[in-house]
Amino acid sequence: MKVTHIVAALTIIGIIAGGSLSLVNNWAAPKIAANQKAETERAIYLVHLDGKRYEEIKNSGFEVYKVFNQADSSVGYSLVYSGNGFQGKIKLMIGLAEDLNKITSIEVLEQSETPGLGTKILEPPYKDQYKGLVPAPTIKLIKGVEPSNPNEVKAITGATISSRSVVAIVNEGVGKLKELENKGALK
Repeated sequence: MKVTHIVAALTIIGIIAGGSLSLVNNWAAPKIAANQKAETERAIYLVHLDGKRYEEIKNSGFEVYKVFNQADSSVGYSLVYSGNGFQGKIKLMIGLAEDLNKITSIEVLEQSETPGLGTKILEPPYKDQYKGLVPAPTIKLIKGVEPSNPNEVKAITGATISSRSVVAIVNEGVGKLKELENKGALK
């Protein structure tokens, strides 16, 4: 077989494979975007159980939403923030009260932590520690003892890096939101 035949065959295979991937991407991309939007909206209302509608705050540099209750009064903010975990990116939805001085709840949107250890960040015993947590001056991660201050979270045994990552993501996200508030960009 001549080299030109091999090159021609590989070129045709490449064109067919590339075209197929492009078609599949064009078909799947809108569905993926719609599913991500639905997941984000679901998480907004999970971190603000009394939320009925939301407005996106534009030009913030990250995803942040102002959430309103049935009476159309603001109940706080929901922000999407991410950072590095033990094995990959962790993406969170963080709910904050209107004055930014209390976390209402967190939800994990994406993670690739170690199954059975790092994935405990998805479980209520860990996530529920954030309900009512005071993020001032910052959230602290403690090990081996029960939290005694309103800004402390207990680390997951065997998954300290994942626990530390979630705390770092929440602290950074809350810090960025407070910067926006200081600039008057949350109104």
